[in-house]
Amino acid sequence: MRALLLSAALLAAAPALADETTGTILAYDRVAGLLVLEDKTVWELSASVTVPEDLVAGDRVRMVYTTAGEDGLTSIDSLTRAE
Repeated sequence: MRALLLSAALLAAAPALADETTGTILAYDRVAGLLVLEDKTVWELSASVTVPEDLVAGDRVRMVYTTAGEDGLTSIDSLTRAE
């Protein structure tokens, strides 16, 4: 019974998962910290994310971010140019 309760508790705790995406920039607002990719997804960049100084529309980027399962995006961890 104790093992069953422990298993249920572990399943209920949603772990943070790292994921990544790549895309081409459609628009970038450095002041607001908003990045729009060509697939129309909008990403909000926190001040802690290092962004290349000369990043412009048309650049291809790779973002690594952390999610909390079905609870959604929790943070963008890095933003780099994609090869």
